[in-house]
Amino acid sequence: MKKKIYIAGCGGMLGEAFYAQFKEDFDLKCTDKDVNETWLSFLDFRDFEAYKRDVKAFAPDYLFHLGAYTDLEFCELNADDTYNTNTLAVENAVSLANSLNIPILYISTAGIFDGKKDLYDDWDTPNPLGVYARSKYMGERFVVENAQRYLVCRAGWMMGAGPAKDKKFIQKLMKQIKEGRKELFIVNDKDGTPTYTHDFAKTVKELISKEYWGLYNCVCGGQTSRLEVAQDLVKLLGKEADIKITPVGSDHFKDIYFAERPPSERLLTKKLDLRGVNQMKEWRQALAIYLKDYYAGYL
Repeated sequence: MKKKIYIAGCGGMLGEAFYAQFKEDFDLKCTDKDVNETWLSFLDFRDFEAYKRDVKAFAPDYLFHLGAYTDLEFCELNADDTYNTNTLAVENAVSLANSLNIPILYISTAGIFDGKKDLYDDWDTPNPLGVYARSKYMGERFVVENAQRYLVCRAGWMMGAGPAKDKKFIQKLMKQIKEGRKELFIVNDKDGTPTYTHDFAKTVKELISKEYWGLYNCVCGGQTSRLEVAQDLVKLLGKEADIKITPVGSDHFKDIYFAERPPSERLLTKKLDLRGVNQMKEWRQALAIYLKDYYAGYL
């Protein structure tokens, strides 16, 4: 008999990878407030009574709580809605998992650090800078302090799911290239680590199979910057001769991206490596696979 996983907030780029990586080996119930796939059913996990009813009716062996607001500017402008979605709903999910005596998975972020260090391992103390980071860190802390069994996996600069669902850096660049832009303005003062959604889901699967509960940094190998990622993307597309990359400071975009972002979000996967369960590829390799699998024919 397959074990059952209830996945809440499964309609986004990460949910797409979790569905793909887990559907063969587990019985899944995938829900979201945006039903954009045939395998999704409707649930707004901020409605605790509905969340409770739906999860209990499915009687899962694991609860995966994936969804969150991740647009930093939206979060700054809508603080109450953000805390309700990113923090209070997580507290409800922990209470639900504990009442069913099942483990919970929570997705945290590299953005909870202030960037004063170049690199952060799993044991560094976060210091969130804005509403988004604070809402996610308070969710992380609640899980760690209150869940009976849990996985908290911190993602970096997420990439996955292609043009349909990727709202992050790679898709923003691909869209500009598709629109015929010959010059890309890229910030040169932001460091971090890309995270390929499929590798992230595979790593979670490995942690669950071994029951290695706890908190983990979960990002691709290799440290990099926004600028370097953009340069590598253009090179992988074979467009170095056509597209000029112009480095700029973050101030260049301050009207659009006004929420404070840490100068460094670089994570080290120390615990995954020590436990021997790291399924995350080196970021350049992951980016090449992502482009091949999701962007063939896009341009």
